[in-house]
Formats: sequence, structure tokens, C-alpha cells
Amino acid sequence: MRAWNEEALKDLSGHVIGAAIEVHKNLGPGLLEGIYQEALAHEMLTLGLNVSREVDLPVCYKGCLLGKALRLDLLVEEILIIEVKSVERLVPIHGAQLLSYLRLAGKPLGLLLNFNVETLRQGVKRVVNSI
Repeated sequence: MRAWNEEALKDLSGHVIGAAIEVHKNLGPGLLEGIYQEALAHEMLTLGLNVSREVDLPVCYKGCLLGKALRLDLLVEEILIIEVKSVERLVPIHGAQLLSYLRLAGKPLGLLLNFNVETLRQGVKRVVNSI
């Protein structure tokens, strides 16, 4: 297993953001989240990144495994969670949702990517879980 330090996580998130920009340049805004999710997974795979789509995340509450699992949009290199959105604008609950996913999964970093924007840089939010 690869050791992830802050610099490596920064590089990884940079590659993912670059892939997302490429998807946005080709598809533009206004499509369904699932389209962007699939295109982004494809783009990252072409970069040689390990990507899993729609990963089930079991939820434990006070030691009890709940019957419902959460579903992560994308998990990159088993360390970076990506939440894909196609909304008018990101609101604080979107970041809170991703932070909850990071905490439950024990992952240090997530990217919230909203593709329904004029330029993708407007739709990128980095969320850090200080484990």
C-alpha cells in the first residue's frame, strides 16, 4: 500500500481536478451527475489512477452496523473521496455531507465537484478530514 503524505495528496487532487476540467471542457454544464461521474472515472482511469465508482460505505452507530450503507460517488487510490454534483450552486450542506463521508470512511481528503458551472474552477471545493 502506498504511503500518502500531504504532498502526495496534493498531487493526487491536482490530477483529479485536471481530469474534471477536461470532462467539463468536453461535456459542458447542465447534464446529470451520473454522466459526469462516469466520464470522470474514465478520464482518471486513462491517467492510470485506481478508481472505484459507487462504493458502498457501511455505517456503524454506537457499535451497531446499520442496515443502510452510504454510497460514495468515486473513490480514488483508496484514499480520496469525490462527490459529484450538478447543481445551481454548492451550499454548506454539500461540504458537510462530504466531511461526514470522510469521517465515516476514515479518509483524509475529499473533493466536491459541481459540474453545473461556467468554468469548473468555480465548482471545486476541497474538504479535509483532520483524522
